[in-house]
Amino acid sequence: MNKQLPITIRKDLKKLGESLKKARLRRRIKMTTIADRSGISRETLAKIQRGDPGVSIGNYAAVIFALGLGTAWMNLADITEDPVGQALDEERLPSRVRETSV
Repeated sequence: MNKQLPITIRKDLKKLGESLKKARLRRRIKMTTIADRSGISRETLAKIQRGDPGVSIGNYAAVIFALGLGTAWMNLADITEDPVGQALDEERLPSRVRETSV
């Protein structure tokens, strides 16, 4: 595991991997089937199920989709769902607007 990552991220990835494994098992789908549907190897799927941070986010996304869990998670960084970013934008608004000369 990447020791550079904060422990919170490592724990959350491990939890995500465990959740994906449980979702696969509840659906009674073999690892090879999900790996094939995701376009990854069985070994990569095993790494995902362990929460390996070295696996690309695209592979995690493919497994989530192959399990039928949808794509709603992709809105995590949606600008409309970012109150901190919106507040920072508001702070940066100019107090007045000057016309530019042409």
